[in-house]
Amino acid sequence: MKPLILITNDDGYLAKGIRTLTEIACEFGDVVVMAPERNASGTSHSITSARPLRVHTLVEKEGLAAHYCDGTPVDCVKLAVEYFCPRPPALVLSGINHGSNSSINVLYSGTMGAVIEATALGLHAIGFSLLNHNPEADFSGAAPSVRQIIATALERGLPADVSLNVNIPRLPADQIKGLRVCHEASAKWLDSFEKRFDPLGRPYWWLTGKFQCENPPDTSDEWALANGYVSIVPIHPDFTHYPSLETLTNTFSHV
Repeated sequence: MKPLILITNDDGYLAKGIRTLTEIACEFGDVVVMAPERNASGTSHSITSARPLRVHTLVEKEGLAAHYCDGTPVDCVKLAVEYFCPRPPALVLSGINHGSNSSINVLYSGTMGAVIEATALGLHAIGFSLLNHNPEADFSGAAPSVRQIIATALERGLPADVSLNVNIPRLPADQIKGLRVCHEASAKWLDSFEKRFDPLGRPYWWLTGKFQCENPPDTSDEWALANGYVSIVPIHPDFTHYPSLETLTNTFSHV
């Protein structure tokens, strides 16, 4: 029996990136797609709990079933695994995202929210992102790396409770130097809200910001991407900072 691959994203079911990922995944097994109806970028790990979810089917044929849902990327994973996958997925894929999800961006990303949810459900999962926000981005340079990583994950598996955050530089395939397993760079967004006024004179605020990452080490994802490598960062749902456990236990035991 072919492996089953579940695909979602946060850019919405019409995005070029998810079409590219679906085409590649179909080379490796049976595919179920469950993607958001609308762009859900920046939704992180949000879920829909105050209203019902609606699902529409686009394609149902041998080897491929494609649906879209009026919920978040995490909703898509949870719903697809329970109701739309004929068997447990061997791999959950999210993307290919239009834009970076490296370093601190993983906290905000709907693409990676779906990946982390799949990992929490006990499934192997990978998020793919291309450093190109253009809706008509060219994904041909990313395709060989995506194909290589999917094949390796299916053949060798991933560590338990670990998923992969894969970011791909905006380069032709023959200019990508290879794959590098990295840690997240220490970076932040210098956020600012720009105050504007609508035609009736009513104020509103628009989020802007500048990404700041100074001198990332050569073991980090930002360095890898800036130097022509695909970055692969292992992540997991447990946010516990284990090195602090003993210190904080001693601190609070005397309170």
